[in-house]
Amino acid sequence: MINILVCGIRGKMGKTVTELLQGDNTARAVCGVDINGGDGDIPVYKTFDCVKEKVDVVVDFSSPAALNAELNWAVKKGVPVVLAATGYTESDLKFIDGCAEKIAVFKTANFSIGVNLLVKLVREAAKTLGEKFDIESIEKHHNQKVDAPSGTALMLADSANAAFDGGKEYLNGRSGKVGKRGNEIGIHAVRGGTIVGEHDVIFAGCDEVVTLSHSASSKRVFAEGAIKAAKWLAGKPAGKYDMTDII
Repeated sequence: MINILVCGIRGKMGKTVTELLQGDNTARAVCGVDINGGDGDIPVYKTFDCVKEKVDVVVDFSSPAALNAELNWAVKKGVPVVLAATGYTESDLKFIDGCAEKIAVFKTANFSIGVNLLVKLVREAAKTLGEKFDIESIEKHHNQKVDAPSGTALMLADSANAAFDGGKEYLNGRSGKVGKRGNEIGIHAVRGGTIVGEHDVIFAGCDEVVTLSHSASSKRVFAEGAIKAAKWLAGKPAGKYDMTDII
């Protein structure tokens, strides 16, 4: 049985993870860490230093604010970590890379299998269509999302840009941008209501348009993907992993 610590267990995604783990035959949530603390079916601590349980892997759906304390504790204990939060800074990413030299770290912008398939399709489309097609990306999320553009939108842009050796710049929105396009990939963010997550990548050429899309109707798919990643990551050697390793 794989023992999972859920970071951000009081949040919506943390609750979904623990609900999905109930009745699981191969993994279970043994404790949680959340700044709100509180009682529950399993122990919930306000800090990692208070954790007493034996933990095989951490699943983190909290925020970048928990990153330093979380990874410092994980490195000290030799515990693998699944990072499912978004909005990390360049400094955060460098810190993650450093910790991945000591423990197994699983990080991806999106835990949906469908989205990761879309990433592959976008890369192939960019290679095939080339410079004659302009690339625009539109992402839509609920009105409580704290970062824009989404991590998934950037992952899709990076996938398309790989076909051009990373030579295209990213343009977030077009307010005040007049004149013709440059050598860019346009990224546009929509925030409203309870939209779980929608991503469209548009390849616009002369007299034809190719659009690749993905829509999630429930956050459950992300929690399921994170649990699958946690089961896969437990016991892995130090290194940085993502969904391509599982797929």
